[in-house]
Amino acid sequence: MSYIKFDKGQIVNLEYSLAREIIRTNRAGSYASTTLVDCNTRKYHGLLVCPVDAFGGGRHVLLSSLDVTVINQDLSFNIGIRKYKGDYYSPKGHKYIEDFETEVIPVRIYRVGSVLLKMERILVHYEEQLLVRYTVLEAQESMKLQIRPFLSFRSIHQLTHANLAANTKIEPVKNGIKSKMYDGFPSLHMQFSKKAEFVHVPDWYRGVEYTEEQKRGYDFSEDLFTPGFFEMEAKKGEVIVFSASTSEENPTGFKSKFTKTVDGKIPRDSFINCLRNAAQQFVEKRGGKTLIIAGYPWFGAWGRDTFISLPGIALARHKLALYREVLDTQVGMLKDGLFPNMGSGGSLAYNSIDAPLWFFWSLQQYLENGGTDCWERYGSAAKSIITSYKNGTAYNIHMRDNGLIYADAPGKSLTWMDAVVNGIPVTQRRGYTVEINAMWYNAVCFSIEMAKIEKDRKFTKEVGIYPDLIKKSFLELFWDEKLGYLADYVNDDEGRNSFVRPNMVIAVSLPYSMLDRDQMRKVLEIADKELVTPRGLRTLSPGNKFYKGTYCGTQEERDKAYHQGTVWPWLFGPFCEGWLKVFGNQGVNKVRRLIYGLEEVMSEHGISTLSEIHDGDPPHAPRGTISQAWSIGEVLRIINLLETKYAN
Repeated sequence: MSYIKFDKGQIVNLEYSLAREIIRTNRAGSYASTTLVDCNTRKYHGLLVCPVDAFGGGRHVLLSSLDVTVINQDLSFNIGIRKYKGDYYSPKGHKYIEDFETEVIPVRIYRVGSVLLKMERILVHYEEQLLVRYTVLEAQESMKLQIRPFLSFRSIHQLTHANLAANTKIEPVKNGIKSKMYDGFPSLHMQFSKKAEFVHVPDWYRGVEYTEEQKRGYDFSEDLFTPGFFEMEAKKGEVIVFSASTSEENPTGFKSKFTKTVDGKIPRDSFINCLRNAAQQFVEKRGGKTLIIAGYPWFGAWGRDTFISLPGIALARHKLALYREVLDTQVGMLKDGLFPNMGSGGSLAYNSIDAPLWFFWSLQQYLENGGTDCWERYGSAAKSIITSYKNGTAYNIHMRDNGLIYADAPGKSLTWMDAVVNGIPVTQRRGYTVEINAMWYNAVCFSIEMAKIEKDRKFTKEVGIYPDLIKKSFLELFWDEKLGYLADYVNDDEGRNSFVRPNMVIAVSLPYSMLDRDQMRKVLEIADKELVTPRGLRTLSPGNKFYKGTYCGTQEERDKAYHQGTVWPWLFGPFCEGWLKVFGNQGVNKVRRLIYGLEEVMSEHGISTLSEIHDGDPPHAPRGTISQAWSIGEVLRIINLLETKYAN
């Protein structure tokens, strides 16, 4: 019995099956994603989505989908599916799906008359190549397969339409063809493990609709190009492998390459194995860099997300070398004490005040998990960040005379609560922010500890005066004895903002905390009462007049809810660590209940992974990206913490 299982009734129910998506990535930066029934519902869906260097390394959909037609006893059955205007689906191949499995790779079994056809897909690890294996499990007599590719050749963030600029010509390659619709793109090589006849019938399929884009308030209709179709004979027991690749391959090796790629994969047969599989999917190695992609299918590699997710993604899986590679890549992009928040190539945005401070936390995790070269390797970068924050850097980020970090950049959101609507931050949180100053204290204390070990007397003398000052100022500014918790931010104009948000929980969880045990307990208890849900922590208390309990509608509507009540699973990390810190073994059952409660979502939204966010209101529907790095990373980290420190 599979760990994640869907019955035929669920599969053929499009309302159910179209809400469930699958994402698979490889280390080359490519991905394949679609729904349970192979019907694309997003512009981000596609079977081969690759980074294209000619366009800044952004991801582009080359192969959107494949239609497979089974021809048996003079009858044709197309097992593909697309949506058109007016909720019209054609063809309706989902009704032929007999079974679906996720282990070890996605497997769909179709029954068409007397034919039982198994279809499996996999991405090759370090190549921009998709392999599809078709196995004829049952067939009374010889049959034919027709396979029609649908091409997009466009950015994942855009849609394409029929046009005269598209190159509709094809060139033959061994057991297939290659196509390149526009200059700058690589050619897409479509080949089979056996000889196949290609019928060149170029055509546009117009008005294909993507329902998820429609819900999100974006353009949702596009035209897909098909150069024609392949046709071949097939019989019972036969295995045929199709390859879509940016380079020409030797077809004789397709079958063994498919088997070899599957071998060694972790089966998705348990909650922890699903998390481990999902974790490795965020790792991308390109151009000598090792990156952590923040979320699939539409995010890139972001500094803040990298440092928060890295301990769970790498250390919880005992990948110390991977951890170093990622840190080395980030340190190589450090500029004026800041890490890039987002962007790629030459257009990096250095607008994250917290990414450099999460870097110190990631060093602490590295040291605790065997990184003996921590300060030798990263001390110079760490000290440069301390100096930049102390003396001042971009966006008016600077240390004031009270030892605390203050930032005030009009129109900019520098913390992780960074949604902007019509050029105006939704939650700007300018001035002194609670988690920034908690992490600043943690960074300074850790740096002093490391400098003492390295006998760096100059740095120790220069910075050693700050911890007491920071702590005194922090408690005076942020702690509200009457309310029993920390302010979220304080600035010169508004004074103290005491909205109940999860940022204060971070101040509890850090290795160096300025709070005493009673203060920690009070912070956790108010968070537990007003923010904790079965899916993560809300970003704002439901009792607040600005609270928004659902995340849906246009981008503007969604951005207004993003940090105003929306639930984030990654926040279980600092909350659970803080809870264990305060309550010890007595807190283990609660933490286990929260973390393992997420097992319920393995068959929702992104199959076998965790979503970016959930609604603040019950039933806490999954939203945002279908697979998010820090959601996976923090859950894995807490599980590892439970197993290593609280096993008994």
